[in-house]
Amino acid sequence: MPWKRKHLLDIESLSPAELLTVLDTARAFKAVGERAIKKVPALRGKTVVNLFVEPSTRTRISFELAAQRLTADVVNFSAEASSLKKGETLKDTARNLEALNADIIIIRHSATGAPHFLSRFLNASVINAGDGAHEHPTQALLDTFTIRERKGRIDGLNVTILGDILYSRVARSNIWALTKLGAKVTLCGPPTLVPREFEKMNCRVTYNVEEAIRDADIINLLRIQHERQRKTMFPSLAEYSSLFGLTKARMERTKPDVLIMHPGPINRGVEIDSDVADGSRSVILEQVTNGLAVRMAVLFLVNGGKGPSEVAAT
Repeated sequence: MPWKRKHLLDIESLSPAELLTVLDTARAFKAVGERAIKKVPALRGKTVVNLFVEPSTRTRISFELAAQRLTADVVNFSAEASSLKKGETLKDTARNLEALNADIIIIRHSATGAPHFLSRFLNASVINAGDGAHEHPTQALLDTFTIRERKGRIDGLNVTILGDILYSRVARSNIWALTKLGAKVTLCGPPTLVPREFEKMNCRVTYNVEEAIRDADIINLLRIQHERQRKTMFPSLAEYSSLFGLTKARMERTKPDVLIMHPGPINRGVEIDSDVADGSRSVILEQVTNGLAVRMAVLFLVNGGKGPSEVAAT
C-alpha cells in the first residue's frame, strides 16, 4: 500500500500493510547500496536534524549515513553542547531547529512520548529514534527486515526475545512488529524483568530459558538496561549470565538453523558469549548493515515517498 504518514512515531499504530511497505522499500534501498555509486538524490535540498538528547552510536551514525546517501544536508545536535543544558525546553529547541528550515527531525530522548509531543506542533516530519522505555521503531523494522531476508517470511516463525524486557523499548517495538506480521513471540528473562503483563501483547512468557530457546527460529538477545532500572532487579551479572545467558553449551540445544540477533551494544559474557556473538548463526552485523537500508526507506517515506516502486526511479 502507498505510504501516507508524515511521521514515524511507533510500531504500535502501524498496520501490517504499512510495515511491509517499509520492508519492501528498504529492500529496494539495499539494492541501491550495492551499486558502485551509492547515493541517490531523493532528499536533495532537504535538511535532516539528528536531535539526540540521549547517548547513541549505532542509531545516530546509521541515520546520518542514511540521510547522506539520500543527498540530504545533515545537522547533528549534541544535547551536551546545546541550550538544553541552559534550561531551554525541548519544544523551544525543536522550534528553533524548524525555524532553520529543518525538514525531518530524528529524535532520541529519555522521556516516553517525546517524539509524539513534537509531532503535534512541528511542520517538520518527526522520526522516533528511541523514547524512554517505550519504543524504538527503526530497530524493530531492521530486525524484522533481517529475519525476513534470512528466513523468507515472518508468519509462523518462533521468535524468542531473551533478556531485559521490562525496560527495553526494542522489545516493545519488536513485539508489535512481529506479532502483526504473524510470528509467535516468546519472552524470557528474570521474573522481575519479564512481568506477565506482557502476555496482553499476544506473547508467551516463560522463565525457563531452555524451554524458550529449544524451538526458536530466532533468538533476539537484549542487554541489561542498567541506565533505566533499579539495581535490585537481579542479584548479580554473574548470576544473570548463569541463568539466562546464551552460552555455547545452550546453543547446542537449539535448532541447527536458529538465528542469533542483538540490537547492541553487546555485553559479552553477560547475555551472550563471544563464541555465540561471533559464530556462524549470528546476524548481529547484518542487522547493522540492514539498518542503513531501513533508515533510508523511513526517511524517504516520511518525506513523501510512496513505496518501493519509486526507489528505482531515484
